[in-house]
Amino acid sequence: MTELAIYDMDRTVTRTGTYTPFLIHAALRLAPWRLALLPLALLAMLAYAARLITRGRLKEINQHLLLGPHVAPGELAPVTASFAEKVAATNILPGALRQIAADRAAGRRLVLATASYRLYVEAIAARLGFDDVIATNSIIGLDSRVTAKIDGENCYGPAKLRMIQAWMASHGIARGDVRIRFYSDHQSDAPVMAWADDPFAANPNPRMRRLAATRGWGIVDWR
Repeated sequence: MTELAIYDMDRTVTRTGTYTPFLIHAALRLAPWRLALLPLALLAMLAYAARLITRGRLKEINQHLLLGPHVAPGELAPVTASFAEKVAATNILPGALRQIAADRAAGRRLVLATASYRLYVEAIAARLGFDDVIATNSIIGLDSRVTAKIDGENCYGPAKLRMIQAWMASHGIARGDVRIRFYSDHQSDAPVMAWADDPFAANPNPRMRRLAATRGWGIVDWR
């Protein structure tokens, strides 16, 4: 039977979140003047906290502010590469690296499934040895520029499960023919945890830890 090891990324594999640090990293290299717009990004975060906008819309607004409405792939490539190198060198949990190596040695197909944007996640996944990436996608314009608009769903909560299932279908992987383990730190991934054969709350926050204890999910700490 085929086996998949699916990992969330931020605070599961990494110590801290990556999205805002990526936008700041990109702004510093492409248009430092955009850092003056950070207060507007904070206002957008407050609007999200007040449930005035969705999480996906928050991401679009912040990307528009700090990366611009669109960016050419040639400009973006060295930025994502340097950010991935920084993450791999300073922001990966040692325990996560050990588990990734163990799953690889066991012959499991390694999948990174994250709400973060594919535009920089793929570079991180490549450095960590993942086989596949499921992530929030960006709309690509007719001029091949990456826009600040999400293509499809924000890969978060129930949408993450739908996107994993769609990825499996696109690769001809039937659910009944595969055993799936899943690692996540956050309760938003409860739909995937409940669906997986072997769910693990990794470095769980208090709410996720309580949920895992109630549901009988495994708990691991890679910090």
